[in-house]
Amino acid sequence: MTLIDIIGSVAATLTTISFLPQAWHTFRTKDVSGISLGMYCVFTTGVACWLVYGLLMDAWPIVISNAITVSLAAMILGMKLRYR
Repeated sequence: MTLIDIIGSVAATLTTISFLPQAWHTFRTKDVSGISLGMYCVFTTGVACWLVYGLLMDAWPIVISNAITVSLAAMILGMKLRYR
């Protein structure tokens, strides 16, 4: 692993981990009242684009972290649509 790969892996891990408390809280409480539908639509689309970018660049830290984040974000978005 190069220094660039290590930095990318650390950044991907930290940003994915930072998203977990919000996802866990939302799944546990099903409270989506404080979540902006517009923001989550844009966020989920952006993360999906990062995932595609990572796949095209063959950048596995980007692929793995964004695959996890887009899955969680899509579930929260689905809950926002269901429980609003």
